[in-house]
Amino acid sequence: VQLQASGGGLVQAGGSLRLSCAASGRTFSSSAMGWFRQARGKEREFVATISQSGVSTYYASSVKGRFTISRDNAKNTASLQMNSLKPEDTAVYYCAARSTSMVSWSPSEYIYWGQGTQVTVSS
Repeated sequence: VQLQASGGGLVQAGGSLRLSCAASGRTFSSSAMGWFRQARGKEREFVATISQSGVSTYYASSVKGRFTISRDNAKNTASLQMNSLKPEDTAVYYCAARSTSMVSWSPSEYIYWGQGTQVTVSS
């Protein structure tokens, strides 16, 4: 699976952005997907994950209620809708895919990674 993330940019606090992840490869529809982020000088952290079917989703406590992960297996895409953005959401955001259908919070359990897209939230 090859992943291409897009949709990042500069937004004011309180604004919204929608990140997209385009996947190639026949295994996308059988793979759990995740979004992670890495702020400058910090470790990569979990943001959200979605199961292969899209039925199960999980979020980091810091984004729950503000971010929504979704996927469209027919189009081989995954998305992250980000609302009520805060300056602390500023980071490079990565989409990732597992080799299994089950969700995971751990970056080490994802084997396919996109190149990252920068999100900057100004105060």
